[in-house]
Amino acid sequence: MIKKILIANRGEIAVRIVRACREAGVTSVAIYADPDRHALYVKKASEAYSIGPDPVAGYLNAHRIVNLAVATGCDALHPGYGFLSENPELARICKRRGIRFIGPDADVIRKMGNKIEARHSMQQAGVPVVPGSDGNLASVEEALDLADEIGYPIMLKATSGGGGRGIRRCNNRNELLRNYDRVLSEASKAFGSADIFLEKCIDRPRHIEVQILADQHGNVIHLFERDCSIQRRHQKLIEIAPSPQLSDSQREEIGKYAVLGAQTVGYQNAGTVEFLLDRDNRFYFMEMNTRLQVEHTVTESITGIDIVGEQIRIADGKPLRFTQEQVQRRGFAMEFRINAEDPKNDFLPSFGRITRYFAPGGPGVRTDAAIYSGYTIPPYYDSMCAKITVWALEWDELLRRACQALNDTGVYGVKTTIPYYMEVLKVPEFRSGNFDTGFVEDHPELVNYTTSRPIRELTAVIAASIAAQAGY
Repeated sequence: MIKKILIANRGEIAVRIVRACREAGVTSVAIYADPDRHALYVKKASEAYSIGPDPVAGYLNAHRIVNLAVATGCDALHPGYGFLSENPELARICKRRGIRFIGPDADVIRKMGNKIEARHSMQQAGVPVVPGSDGNLASVEEALDLADEIGYPIMLKATSGGGGRGIRRCNNRNELLRNYDRVLSEASKAFGSADIFLEKCIDRPRHIEVQILADQHGNVIHLFERDCSIQRRHQKLIEIAPSPQLSDSQREEIGKYAVLGAQTVGYQNAGTVEFLLDRDNRFYFMEMNTRLQVEHTVTESITGIDIVGEQIRIADGKPLRFTQEQVQRRGFAMEFRINAEDPKNDFLPSFGRITRYFAPGGPGVRTDAAIYSGYTIPPYYDSMCAKITVWALEWDELLRRACQALNDTGVYGVKTTIPYYMEVLKVPEFRSGNFDTGFVEDHPELVNYTTSRPIRELTAVIAASIAAQAGY
């Protein structure tokens, strides 16, 4: 059995993994660079070790991290998300050193991290993919010819890309010519590979992803879908489970596609298969994330399944505890990524000392945070400092509870995205569950908020709108 896990990450996800370790009776080992010396996850872990003064390099040094795991007597390693979580080399080194990697095999990570190989794998499985190039583009001339064939708009994408980087939309030949070298440069700098490919741009899609679990005994199930359409510059802001935009037949269809894709590549552990849903209600495979997702909390809320706990069980060689038929969903859940950013100033990061912090509470409200009163948010990392997840049995109840939870949250000393989310909750198409990936760009006025209205007034606005839509 796994007895001791090194957490190769930081921030709120490290806190989350520490909690799962405690519940599993497993010793947790944290690592930290100097700026994280006083971080919450360091305080909560069973043991914590410095990886040096550099704020980033230590978290990206696979050999050093695995050496530390061996030296501290760990028998497993959890990569979290970001940093090295989708780096096949980390999984490969773990295997070589006798450390169980809590994630899929290195070859699967490599294959799914390469967008061209991932597309080919899904095509072999019979999962629909977006029309595009069969392989990497050899030249801008090839890109121009293919774009003329499939029609504009198109997307240029880094083959090894992820996280919304290395992507450019081109609406015509001139934009393709202008962006081709830019994407090559972005791909090379961000991912160490200048390989890029081309896909048809699905205009104003809905972004739907499916959470899957797969054990070492050939069992693969899905935990239903999440709607991640509320995003800015390809970065998710609000996630919802299940999607309020899908019918039961669509839900069944996309779940089968996700399981089929995972089975085809021999997937193990937790993963997410991401799809685009076009205006004609056709699903297209986009990518597979071979790690735990930020938004796993909404899936846990509607299913009651501890995904991180299941990750540990799977890595320990245990079979899944439930079949597909036994996985039930109940109600709706919504997650808000609380970023230390100023929405009024083009979402500029707002790092610094948190003078006062208090989390929301009440039925169906969950907070995953890396902050506390007096903590200083360092400027070296992603700006997300907390997540608020709200669950309710009905959609309209969820909207009211989300409003209350945001209003009950206090983060002082830095700017956050909380006021912006309060404005999102007022928008009719969001409240009606009818939105796509263009939502944020369609509503630039949302950043023009003043001080938040009293919670009872905003709740009344939402309740009146729901009643009007229901014909009361």
